[in-house]
Amino acid sequence: MSPRVENIVTSGTFSLDGGTWEVDNNVYLIGNDFEVLVIDPAHDQPAILDAIGGRKVSGVICTHGHDDHIGQAVVISEMTGAPIWLHPDERLL
Repeated sequence: MSPRVENIVTSGTFSLDGGTWEVDNNVYLIGNDFEVLVIDPAHDQPAILDAIGGRKVSGVICTHGHDDHIGQAVVISEMTGAPIWLHPDERLL
């Protein structure tokens, strides 16, 4: 079975250096009918979980530490048992 990339657009806010903005974010699922990686799980946890369906989540990848890219990482990890991967230099954010 060939892997595929799925895109979910979520909406919410991005906050940095005292400012907050309304943003849309791309969340990606890479995998197949049985297993996926979740990339940049932002804002809308129910929509992300719905897109995952019954598939195993192998990992939650955060490309960087901005709040609009990691907002649902912990929840998705806790609900699926998947590890979160974030570069250590991004932990400050």
